[in-house]
Amino acid sequence: MDEHGKKIRTSSLPITNDGTYLGYEEFLKILEMYLVNLGISQAKEVLLVADGAEWIWKHIPPLLEKVKCSPATYKLLDFYHAASHLQNFADTAFPCDNERQSWFKKARHLLKQGKSLNLMRNMDEFIFTATGERCKILVRERNYILKAYRRRLLNYHLVAAHQLPLGSGAVESLIRQAVNLRMKGNSKFWLIDNAEIMLHLRCQLIAGSWDNFCNSIFDSLLNPSSA
Repeated sequence: MDEHGKKIRTSSLPITNDGTYLGYEEFLKILEMYLVNLGISQAKEVLLVADGAEWIWKHIPPLLEKVKCSPATYKLLDFYHAASHLQNFADTAFPCDNERQSWFKKARHLLKQGKSLNLMRNMDEFIFTATGERCKILVRERNYILKAYRRRLLNYHLVAAHQLPLGSGAVESLIRQAVNLRMKGNSKFWLIDNAEIMLHLRCQLIAGSWDNFCNSIFDSLLNPSSA
């Protein structure tokens, strides 16, 4: 990203797409390789933005330390994932659609402004008067926000001030293009090895690095000793 929060698109800093079906342990190896190749230790600021998957927050921060990331490393729960839990809370707390949307907009604003404690106090007011299944849902959604707060993943105001993105939309879009549109579908079945190959090929194509990828294969075939 440049100082205005825009993506830098140059040949010296190409888009890097990849993935694996072999589990997060193998993915962490791939991620480490790319971070080192990209020169992540030279970055002024690093942002880890992801959803609430437990393995991400358990394993990737230590990996960033291992590859000597910048001291200015921000961790952030994808804002739109967090907002979806606020919407679920509103849908359960209010019977009227106007009330739901009004509360949701205010809650979303509090979250983005870094006022998570105020938001959770307000959520607790609804929980105290709820009963049964409705109470369980409200507590579940509040606890999702609370857990992220305790992990310091809700600093949206700070990240926004540094002109960095608040969401993981780029990754969500890649998953749709690389996986959903090509590899999923009615009557589609894959052997794991073939799926792994196709995923890698799709990632190269979508990143716009197809020609370089093919040339690297040809070079390795012509010069196997350098591969």
